[in-house]
Amino acid sequence: MDRMQSTSRRIAIVGVGAVGSTLAYALMIQGQANEIVLVDVNRAKAEGEAMDLGHGLPFVRPVEVRAGDYADCASAEIIIITAGAASQPRQTRLDLAARNVAILKQIIPQIVRHNPEGILLVVTNPVDVLTYLTVKLAEHPAAKVIGSGTVLDSARFRYLLARHCGVDPRNVHAQVIGEHGDSEVPVWSLANIAGTRLAEYCLVCGRGCTQVQREEISRQVRESANEVIQRKGATFYAVGLATASIVESILRDQHSVLPVSSLLRGQYGLGDVCLSLPTVVGRAGVIRVLELSLNEKELERLRHSAEVLRKVQRAVGL
Repeated sequence: MDRMQSTSRRIAIVGVGAVGSTLAYALMIQGQANEIVLVDVNRAKAEGEAMDLGHGLPFVRPVEVRAGDYADCASAEIIIITAGAASQPRQTRLDLAARNVAILKQIIPQIVRHNPEGILLVVTNPVDVLTYLTVKLAEHPAAKVIGSGTVLDSARFRYLLARHCGVDPRNVHAQVIGEHGDSEVPVWSLANIAGTRLAEYCLVCGRGCTQVQREEISRQVRESANEVIQRKGATFYAVGLATASIVESILRDQHSVLPVSSLLRGQYGLGDVCLSLPTVVGRAGVIRVLELSLNEKELERLRHSAEVLRKVQRAVGL
């Protein structure tokens, strides 16, 4: 489904650190927008990133990349929020909550003042708590506030399963739901390779897939960010591509099913919390949140994940 319109497609990125600038690069080379505005508290940094990206314009589709301020968020179809303190080695995403809640409390009102209608896409961690905060502060329809959620976690899950099974990651279909963080839930019961449930595929694969191996893959998915941060200081390539996939589904009205974070309204009996479930995403934002047929253990872990996030919300006064 491709309903890309020919009108101006402005995307604003608020926060142009490693994630924001990498995302801008991904959007530029994919040709998803014809205007990308970079907003940062460090105006010189935003100008430098815009200049560097601009020098590559002869090699991509026409697009204007420029530094701006909050007023330039006006008329943007999507405002992507990547601003905030970065994770440190061995620090959980939830450890960042208080500091980044304070930062977004300054940012969101300024965005909404200039653009009360655009879709707000939150990437800053802890993304679920900050998506919830954005819903409360923005007073947008909840469908227009989306967190990047477990799109990246699910990609890591697919990548590790593909390596274990010796297949193309694009043929692996597997979801991670719940918190983008330590309480996340890999949905093993529904994972499949080219439509074949993993339990059946393992019988003919010959590589084996014991419970110990599954737990190790789950651990690697959960701890991937820390492993990268320990080695290079930050994660930004994969999250940039993951976020770009969400942007594409919105701009093209693709109705892609992505495990983004959004405000729950009774799914699995849960509410008053933002976390990730498979979600139909399009130009209107959240079109529909799907409820998977989870097994009892997965359902229990999902409810635990929701409670973990609620506790953090309460701890930071949300």
